[in-house]
Amino acid sequence: MEHKLHRTGRELACSGAVLEFYRDAMVLPDGQEQTWDYVHHKKGGGACTVPVLPDGRILLIRQFRPAIDRETLELPAGARDSSGEDPAVTAARELEEETGYRPGRMTKLAHILTAVAWCNESTDIYLARDLEKISSQHLDEAEEIELCSMSLDELCSRIFAGEIQDAKTVAGIMAYRSWLAMQEQKSVSGFEMPETLLQKMQRLIKRAHTG
Repeated sequence: MEHKLHRTGRELACSGAVLEFYRDAMVLPDGQEQTWDYVHHKKGGGACTVPVLPDGRILLIRQFRPAIDRETLELPAGARDSSGEDPAVTAARELEEETGYRPGRMTKLAHILTAVAWCNESTDIYLARDLEKISSQHLDEAEEIELCSMSLDELCSRIFAGEIQDAKTVAGIMAYRSWLAMQEQKSVSGFEMPETLLQKMQRLIKRAHTG
């Protein structure tokens, strides 16, 4: 499909360690021209995990974010080492570095685009299960992270109350909630419950006795 809104040029304004900032020459649907900002993530983005402990609680990290000047509650996450790195590798590495836990199983939950209006950054979200505590945290010099864990119900309540606002964390928790519901639905539709099997056996026995 051809769109009336289109870009006619892109000029690099500034380059940082991870991000590049561009000025885009845009033509609007009515023919007007404007300059838009575009942010390019050199590594494409990162990955995060929803780490589920054996008791069902979800492992999270609490840290201070200077960009918004306050603490946030987040899922463990980080940027890829290179644009070609498997995001599953990124997710497992960041989980181990930030929490000291290594996942036994990982399941892809979602792929999100962080800010489609002005940035190409993406995040892959994985469910991490069968966690094994193998070490203490291995934090970068700029990281100051506190670990905590909460139930899924509590996390959903905090999201609905506006207490958790980090995009990848909201997306990850909601994706995990949907995944659990799907698994429960498959279990119910794919296998008969013990009560139903018992009822069938009782009917067969009754039919045999009555001829």
